[in-house]
Amino acid sequence: MQDFVLDLFLLMASFLAVCIVLPLHEFAHAFVAYKSGDLTPKYSGRLTLNPLAHFDLLGLVMFTLAGFGWAKPVSINPMNFKHYKRGLVLTAIAGVVINYISAILFFPLTQLYISTSLWALDMFIKYFFIYLYSYSLAFCIFNLIPLPPLDGWRVVEATNKRRGKVYRFFETYGNYILLGLIGIHLLVEITSRFSALSIACQIFSYIDILGFIMSELTFYLGWPIFKLWGLIL
Repeated sequence: MQDFVLDLFLLMASFLAVCIVLPLHEFAHAFVAYKSGDLTPKYSGRLTLNPLAHFDLLGLVMFTLAGFGWAKPVSINPMNFKHYKRGLVLTAIAGVVINYISAILFFPLTQLYISTSLWALDMFIKYFFIYLYSYSLAFCIFNLIPLPPLDGWRVVEATNKRRGKVYRFFETYGNYILLGLIGIHLLVEITSRFSALSIACQIFSYIDILGFIMSELTFYLGWPIFKLWGLIL
């Protein structure tokens, strides 16, 4: 019973962290697009921090259970930008930038020791802070991947004038490639929880490209945050 209560509290902490991290990302896209001259995000109700305006159900479940996911893309009309290319680039990177800044600001909270009379509540608060930091960094890294419909691809679109065969291939099939990478990573996550599936987990881990990207970039992008706060705390 105690384990069930703890798991429930941790799931609630994960969900609450997602309700903060994900809207910040999408609001940043909407706000920068709006400031660049496009009123589309405002008219479509995305210029808000209300999580309900940004949630995609499958992406929300993925984020809560697996630690990364997605939201509904913010609709924009680049033709309304005062400066077309600059507006595209700034709008594309706004989400990952705000998530990285959030990770920097949330990190000190993970170092706090919280003592309460209720052990489950203690763990809830502790992991809520951990999820705020880790999800901010994970969402930043996940969206850096240059595959549609992620922010990394938007940057490629904004900065790449050439539309060769490679570009058209990823434009057409990139979303399917991304779903395949996510599916393989989920198989690794699921099989790793059962000792009877350890062989399957090992096999899938060899082709878990998304897991490799996430772990490597988490280390390299997390290192400056550790060092920065190590000098302060």
